[in-house]
Amino acid sequence: MAQPTPVPPPATADTPHTPVPAARHRLVEVPGGRIHLVEQGTGPLVLLLHGFPESWRSWTRQLPVLAAAGFRAVAVDLRGYGRSSKPVDVASYRMLCHVADNVGVVRALGEETATVVGHDWGSTIAAATALLRPDVFTAVGLLSVPYAPPGGPRPTDAFAAIGGDEEFYVSYFQEPGRAEAEIEPDVRGWLAGFYASLSADTMADAGGDSPFFVPAGRRMSDRFVRDALPAWLTEAELDTYADEFERTGLTGALNRYRNADRDWEDLAAWNGAPVTQRSLFVGAERDASTTWMSAAVDAFPATLPGLTASHILQGCGHWIQRERADEVNRILVDWLTPPSPRP
Repeated sequence: MAQPTPVPPPATADTPHTPVPAARHRLVEVPGGRIHLVEQGTGPLVLLLHGFPESWRSWTRQLPVLAAAGFRAVAVDLRGYGRSSKPVDVASYRMLCHVADNVGVVRALGEETATVVGHDWGSTIAAATALLRPDVFTAVGLLSVPYAPPGGPRPTDAFAAIGGDEEFYVSYFQEPGRAEAEIEPDVRGWLAGFYASLSADTMADAGGDSPFFVPAGRRMSDRFVRDALPAWLTEAELDTYADEFERTGLTGALNRYRNADRDWEDLAAWNGAPVTQRSLFVGAERDASTTWMSAAVDAFPATLPGLTASHILQGCGHWIQRERADEVNRILVDWLTPPSPRP
């Protein structure tokens, strides 16, 4: 398969989002509790999974476009977020539980099959969902984080080795309560700094101290960009995110990170396994989630044999579907829409 297609920055800003009244909020029951979702449109089901620290709102710029293109677009709050269930047990956030939630959503919506698309943690969950349940999920789209098959060294050992004298942020998130103690006294400020630090238009210049590494005795946010909002995020949107996390806390969201070793054990039977369904990858030139995993992208011919489209958005940061909504929408619609039969 050819290398990912570079996509240059847009000549003009993406079209501002206009809320679509037809979007519908629902709570559906799944075996592990309930999932809050927002759906738009009718047609083949496309399940949209967000990452950390976001919500179904990550997809507000995609829902109306996918609906207009003839799809039933459904953006969920992952367990631990928003109005979805928030189990107390850390183990309830293992990958197997997320996969079961996704299957439960499809069934609750009265469908047999779906396409699953995810960003950030949602990408990893989407890939695992497709890997474990190919009978339900017939295609998978991955944004930001490329697919890497299960296996390799124990994750927490690998994370501990990455930082050297500093602590990798995933290791920093492992101890229950530690990151919460940093974030929750000023949720809005922490979110603003995290979003800005990973956005192409506001992130610090390359070569400086990375926000993904925490020096001994310091906080992760000490290296965040301050007093700047990325172009994709309004003050009102930031208020909405902050209000939600102030209500729910961050523990449910952070518990996804705290299952890295548990997932490694649970998925051992799939070590090295490819995802064979029709697939899509969209990465970003200035996104650490893409660049750190460049070897995984190079391995796609073996790990994603059904890959039909792969793109790298030039000059784009981590929040791909927000920073470059119009381009991502075009890519998604083109990939989701089957080619017209030849006359």
